[in-house]
Amino acid sequence: QVQVVESGGGLVQAGGSLRLSCTTSEHTESMFAMGWFRQAPGKEREFVATISWGGDSSYVAESVKGRFTISRLHAENTIYLKMNNLKPEDTALYYCGAKPTTNAGIWFMTYDYWGQGIQVTVSS
Repeated sequence: QVQVVESGGGLVQAGGSLRLSCTTSEHTESMFAMGWFRQAPGKEREFVATISWGGDSSYVAESVKGRFTISRLHAENTIYLKMNNLKPEDTALYYCGAKPTTNAGIWFMTYDYWGQGIQVTVSS
């Protein structure tokens, strides 16, 4: 069983920045693509960003393009989501997921393992 743990959320003013981290318990030899999704109250879970196992390909949603960046550090089994110029509409519970393939993916149903979620709140 792979454990996924998010950290780094919190409250920030509009225009501010946060960096989310996601660490998996699996050994570095295991090949997991990773992704971030978010869910605001009353809305469905939506794709935010994804990165391949090798880190050579990544994608971000149009709504966050130019503001959010995803990266990974294999040595620490960790991926990061750097969020700049945050907006109130970015307020949501952010989930980190792991999928047992090398390719990045934007569909949450392809992810097998999830963290508990971490709250990001952006005040106006």
